Amino acid sequence: MMMSATHSHSCGTLQAVGQSEPNPIYQRFVARRIADGVRRALNNLAPAKIGHGSASVPQQVFNRRWKMKPGTIPPTPLGVTTDQVKTNPGINNPNLVEPAGTTDPEVSFISVQSADGKPRALLANYSLHYVGGVGPGHISADYFGAFAVKIGQLLGAGPEFVGIMSNGTSGDINNIDFRGGQAKEAPYGRIQIVANDVAQAVATAVKTVKHADSVPLSVAQKEIKLGLRIPSKEEVEKAREVTKGSKLFPRMETMEQVYARETVLLADFPAKVSAPLQIMKIGDLHVSAIPAEVFVEIGLELKKRHTPTFTVSLANAYHGYLPTPEHHALGGYETWRARSSCLEVDASTKILAGLEELFAKLN
Repeated sequence: MMMSATHSHSCGTLQAVGQSEPNPIYQRFVARRIADGVRRALNNLAPAKIGHGSASVPQQVFNRRWKMKPGTIPPTPLGVTTDQVKTNPGINNPNLVEPAGTTDPEVSFISVQSADGKPRALLANYSLHYVGGVGPGHISADYFGAFAVKIGQLLGAGPEFVGIMSNGTSGDINNIDFRGGQAKEAPYGRIQIVANDVAQAVATAVKTVKHADSVPLSVAQKEIKLGLRIPSKEEVEKAREVTKGSKLFPRMETMEQVYARETVLLADFPAKVSAPLQIMKIGDLHVSAIPAEVFVEIGLELKKRHTPTFTVSLANAYHGYLPTPEHHALGGYETWRARSSCLEVDASTKILAGLEELFAKLN
């Protein structure tokens, strides 16, 4: 079993990040609804056919980390002055030089049909963060939910159809073209544009997929230990003093205070955490699971080594952002030490090594 999350900025909080604390009642509600979903799936078991494929949607993915003109990147909230990239630098910023990384335009999918060829479910995977642009205070499943509805419509599916979009390796990818050129949309406009583009591409690709009555299934998984970047006693003492500067204490007012609070909280974290790694092999397709917001370069490396494959982020646990060591050296928001970014610099290297062991075991 794999359990994964999607990331949006228009939903209830399930994980304590920044100054957002989860409501225990909501956490219990979500857990129960997930269990209900599994029970409904078991009640609907029936003979089926399965296949997989992919499509390309390059126009909706942009690397959000940018190299900037010298001297234009301000110090981080932690006082670091060596950052070489800026995340979300602003549209048409005159100081833009070039993106600090690439993108992955591929939409991978697994399609399930009934024995007589009717669509029953489709799981897609796209390396894109949330899109955003909902109404003020709205609760929304973002483009993940919009895709799930749209793909069912395009396939002519009935009410029993289950559409799913999973977060691919999108830790450094969003839907904003910082060079400009995107029209300003009404609430949900961008979400619908992205969902429609991706669903259209997948619906077209599904037509070329050969669905099999039976395929081999195997799973390999393991847990590895990863170190955390724990602050020193001196850093914690200094951070405590910074947090006291907030007039709204315990709520923080400035970014410096927010990251100071993160430093104080990280002081109580263990030196190491356990990270579950998993690969499911369905026919000739490998589906990897990584418990973090994985940078796109990591997913592309796995695709280069093992084709066909795709990676589900935020799977089976949550350990914040997962930059490569090269991106750690460049700095930027995703590397700033916080509960949402505290894995050791070489964490991605160790995760790739662990996954390679699982690939070898399955093959």
